[in-house]
Amino acid sequence: MSIEVEKITYIYNQGTPAEQTALRDVSMSVKRGIWTSVVGHTGSGKSTLAQHLNLLLTPQIGSVSIDGTKSEPGTKNARELRRKVGLVFQYPESQFFAETVRDEIEFAPLNWGTRGDELASCVDEAVEYSGLDPALLGANPFSLSGGQRRRVAIASVLSMRPEYLVLDEPTAGLDADGIRGLIRMLNDVKSRGVSVVQITHDLESALANSDEILVLERGSVVAVGNPEETAEYLAAHNVKGLVLPPIVRFAIGLREHGINATLTGDLSGIISAIERAWGG
Repeated sequence: MSIEVEKITYIYNQGTPAEQTALRDVSMSVKRGIWTSVVGHTGSGKSTLAQHLNLLLTPQIGSVSIDGTKSEPGTKNARELRRKVGLVFQYPESQFFAETVRDEIEFAPLNWGTRGDELASCVDEAVEYSGLDPALLGANPFSLSGGQRRRVAIASVLSMRPEYLVLDEPTAGLDADGIRGLIRMLNDVKSRGVSVVQITHDLESALANSDEILVLERGSVVAVGNPEETAEYLAAHNVKGLVLPPIVRFAIGLREHGINATLTGDLSGIISAIERAWGG
């Protein structure tokens, strides 16, 4: 099963002097249980694409299907399809409204009619999966640190037990420890069969963690592939706003000297390639 995006186009302020094409003939496939990253410069259409994945926006041209069912707001199945795809916004506080963390996490399952022991199970599970400290359940979410807010936002989506988790710029505003913790948490979620879709300009994170990467430039898809294929494409093409991480540029330099290093930013793989070249 998968999310299938087929040749969608979306234009903001259509028919006005402020008209702007955000997406142009974009297609992608989000397969179950893998990590897909969508990378591109600011204004490339990443966030607009993310909002199409869970019906916040409807394609003006093209279609989005979730597990074989076309997503069309206003139809009987739209509500159930939206439940399958959880979206975490770039700024966690933009999705907060409750007075306590517990109320925030409970909202989605309550909205779906979950009560009693099952509700408690949804909350406990979301807290565990997100790595959130249970001692924070009584706190006001606006009083928390940036990393804690991010975990609350993710927990509030995981509590409805989605099959696809879409995160818009999840590493934004986090320090190095926060990013490492987030990546560990998302890998744990993925290991439980949930598809992870990371919308990001952080190419280093995408290359290091993704199974598949889609590259957007000015609203169009310019590349799709695994991290190695994506790095090779970006090494050969100048894509607006995307700069290869230093470790990938180092690997390219090794290749130019006959050492077959991978371009995904995997330091252990680069060290192994150097050792093989030197007969170590």
